Amino acid sequence: MLNFIGVHECKADDKGRIMFPAPLRRQLLEIIDQGFVVKRSVFDRCLELFPMSEWNKEMDRINKLNRFVKKNNDFIRMFMAGVKVLELDSNGRFLIAKDLMTYAGLQKEVVLVASGTRIEIWDKEKYEAAVNDPATDFGALAEEVMGSMPYNTSTE
Repeated sequence: MLNFIGVHECKADDKGRIMFPAPLRRQLLEIIDQGFVVKRSVFDRCLELFPMSEWNKEMDRINKLNRFVKKNNDFIRMFMAGVKVLELDSNGRFLIAKDLMTYAGLQKEVVLVASGTRIEIWDKEKYEAAVNDPATDFGALAEEVMGSMPYNTSTE
């Protein structure tokens, strides 16, 4: 299972191409040639980049939904809105489509954020605002989300 690590600041060129950071490329060596899928985030005005293997796992879950339930069908349509396949070019760059650039408000300064099995793509200012939001008490959030989970420190 993939678990990406790191926050990487990048620049988008005028065409929307972003150089894939070398530390992330090294984490993807075995699967980088399979390509990626990029989509709108469900909760934030950012994008999510999935390696193809992780996208296929996500789609396995989505495809189990009963399409004869309207709510499921509506969810699938919205979840798939703007989804694009992308690959790195020979220079290690990837191109973000204009509609997705607009959706996420991506400008020149971009941040790629490791988020488990996917990578979030943020406009730098929007990312900084999200992680430094004074209305969010991270300690309280951590306790609420993680506090009731069993915590095992063994390395076995």
